[in-house]
Amino acid sequence: MSAGYPQSYYAATASGIADYPSLRENLRADVCVIGGGFTGLSAALNLAEQGMDVVLLEAERIGFGASGRNGGLIGSGQRKDVLEMEKQFGLQRSRDFWDFAEAGKAEIRDRVARHNIPCDLQYGQLEGVHKKSYVGMAAEIAAALAERYDYPHARATDREETRSLVATDDFLEGLFDEQAMTIHPLNYALGLAAAARAAGVRIFEDSRVLGYTRTDPASVRTATGSVDASFIVLACNGYLGKLERRVAGKIMPINNFMLATEPLGEERARELIAGRFGVHDTRFVVNYFRRSGEHRLLYGGGENYRPGFPRNIAAFVRPYMLELFPQLSDVRIDYAWGGTLSVTVNRLPHVGRLSPNLYFAQGYSGHGLSTANFAGKIIAEAITGTASRFDVFASLPIHTFPGGTWFRYPGMVLGMLYYSMKDKL
Repeated sequence: MSAGYPQSYYAATASGIADYPSLRENLRADVCVIGGGFTGLSAALNLAEQGMDVVLLEAERIGFGASGRNGGLIGSGQRKDVLEMEKQFGLQRSRDFWDFAEAGKAEIRDRVARHNIPCDLQYGQLEGVHKKSYVGMAAEIAAALAERYDYPHARATDREETRSLVATDDFLEGLFDEQAMTIHPLNYALGLAAAARAAGVRIFEDSRVLGYTRTDPASVRTATGSVDASFIVLACNGYLGKLERRVAGKIMPINNFMLATEPLGEERARELIAGRFGVHDTRFVVNYFRRSGEHRLLYGGGENYRPGFPRNIAAFVRPYMLELFPQLSDVRIDYAWGGTLSVTVNRLPHVGRLSPNLYFAQGYSGHGLSTANFAGKIIAEAITGTASRFDVFASLPIHTFPGGTWFRYPGMVLGMLYYSMKDKL
């Protein structure tokens, strides 16, 4: 296990881990970024490239949170599909948010190429339809994307073709997106950090922020130092805690879990999934999985809605895997881990500005890889004077969880039980 990182397949195969110092002085900067995940790293890097003096403070290690522990699937669009987005916001705004998601994908591709980040970037993603009432949805979405979004890269797959792509009887049809992607997320975060440092960003790990003033400039305080900055970027997501109560009630931190099998061998891995593309299903509590370069199955399934992880994560996730792949009952689990993300009531990202100099982004609801990278970029644009894309994202209506931070968990558990029952019916 890499020092300071929770045990996971990603930590065990990390490339480019660098040790950054803890903040032990009083500094001045143009911008102080709080959080060393995708949002914070993207904001810091884009700001530095625009000539801003940036300090980034991370409470643990770079990529310690969801950015370094997630499934590595980079989907197209938002967490809601385009048909849902059109119904809620109309075609033009739906197209705007689709274009933003495409820009998020492009940002990742461009960063990987420009900075030579060794994150095993692969193309393709299959959404497996698990429920009879959803059959036909894939063709409808693919047609809408081609006709109204200039996106001819998605196609519906019937049950036979879907079964040839993924060896499960659970899927009734599929939607295959050729331009979605997968990556090793921790290595991507480490590569962004290296690029940010090269661009002049001063990065500090083990530097938990205890508070900040609502002044201009603001003063950001840790246990052993401080940063006076003209702007703050709050990029904590599921790890926000009590740091900023004005937005804490807009998100629900939840825990999601993954495992990595032993190497299956190339033949068995290819029989399981026909390529190196990502896969997820249409359940509300989604299953997601893909093959690694060493022919392991990386599988995510199951959530909990309380502080702390199950004592035996492998035993928690394994039944989800075997429900789709009973043929893997003999397979050893080499790694199992969890991470904390955050969701919003309507599963759309919460991006905004609390005061003229305090920006934030959070609540990616399991769709954070491209969205978080794009959120960091548009926050940087807003700080440097071009807020058009930021303002469109910030206009999304995000509701406070009923009961705020005190009573959101009981409501969430009841809601998840309801949707879990719907998944199974």
